[in-house]
Amino acid sequence: SGCVGSSDLSASVSVPVIDLGLLPSSKDEQGKLKLALCSGGCFQAIGHGISNSFLNKVRGVAKQFFQLLQEEKQKYSRAANQVEGYGYDLVVSEKQVLDWNTRLFLRVFPEHQRKLNLWPENPDKIRHAYLTLSRRTVSYELNSCREVLHEYSIKLKQLVDLLFKAMAKSLALEEKSFSDQFGDNPVMHVRFNFYPPCTRPDKVLGLKPHSDRSWITVLLQDEQVEGLQFVKDEKWITVPVIPHVLVVNLGDQMQIMSNGIFKSPVHRVVTNTDKLRISVAMFNEVEPEKEIGPVEGLIDENRPRLYRNVKIYASFNYECFQKGKVPLEEVKFHA
Repeated sequence: SGCVGSSDLSASVSVPVIDLGLLPSSKDEQGKLKLALCSGGCFQAIGHGISNSFLNKVRGVAKQFFQLLQEEKQKYSRAANQVEGYGYDLVVSEKQVLDWNTRLFLRVFPEHQRKLNLWPENPDKIRHAYLTLSRRTVSYELNSCREVLHEYSIKLKQLVDLLFKAMAKSLALEEKSFSDQFGDNPVMHVRFNFYPPCTRPDKVLGLKPHSDRSWITVLLQDEQVEGLQFVKDEKWITVPVIPHVLVVNLGDQMQIMSNGIFKSPVHRVVTNTDKLRISVAMFNEVEPEKEIGPVEGLIDENRPRLYRNVKIYASFNYECFQKGKVPLEEVKFHA
């Protein structure tokens, strides 16, 4: 799917909208969820219970960080051969195509694994570092960055807990059929993305085509600038910007656990000639050392096992894409 041409772009096909507030009680909404995840693997979530003002606060944290002077941002840089921190993605292959973005990537759960030295803070000593925009100094502070990120991660943890139960029920499985594979210390990462304007958007991608390594990803989009596109029916579909909606997509781990019933969609980010774009992605992954595989209740003579059991899938997925391979193809089950 990664070679779908931009000429195939279709913005007319909408991304399904699911009301999370209705999921626990509405069979109709559960049916819509199942259809969305079986067909395209992504949807736009409303009724998520997170206030508009708080979502704007999360975006504010991203903007505040990226508006710091470069020397200040460098204090949070990722170390060589490490993933967490500020900068560009780790290069693992000579064939790797670089993306037109910088990012701040942090582990938020398990809580005891947080590297707080990489979490921006707002001591008085860095107030001088804010850029002056339109002849006025950006006066808000990074003060609440850690608090906002902590609160946001807790809210999203509750949201994904609701979703994995609803997804299991939609397939007539026990509520914990998927979560039983997550392990005692499932992982949540946040990625603050910064896509600067690009003079050649026809030649350069903000993020090249890939599928996520997670079991589920929750994205807060820029409130004005589009850029995220999913493949559906061999066409690139642009996800519209709706400021207070969360975009949810499944990752490879869920396609494996659901034995291919739920889809992990290929997606990319296109660049823009004159507008920068920010987004905040939260990736939910199983405990790295925990072995995952198709749920037994989803394997039968009509639907044989599609994938083998795997461990440490997240790093495997990343390396595959950087080397031009499709990770889900690499873990297919061969009897």
